[in-house]
Amino acid sequence: MTQLDDHVTAFNHAVTTGDWDTFATRFADDAQMTFVGVPAGPFTGRATIAAAYAANPPAETMTLLDPDTGRFQWAGGGTGTMHLTWAPDGTVQELTVVFD
Repeated sequence: MTQLDDHVTAFNHAVTTGDWDTFATRFADDAQMTFVGVPAGPFTGRATIAAAYAANPPAETMTLLDPDTGRFQWAGGGTGTMHLTWAPDGTVQELTVVFD
């Protein structure tokens, strides 16, 4: 399982349980999260990212279609691509999500 597979699994767990605080621990303290194609963010810092997920939690799980490119599909059928960079400790340093 790749880091991206693991991230998607953790994301889906947060969607189904509502535990966004635990999901946010996957991000570095100074992480950056950016969305392209939707009016949200950017969000800087683990606490800000956690607050953003808590305030507006995603309602759909996703399936990773291609772990090499970050291509995914929402449960409802929409698609997009995510790009992650990792901090030396294995947390997410940057996450950019592009919606089609």
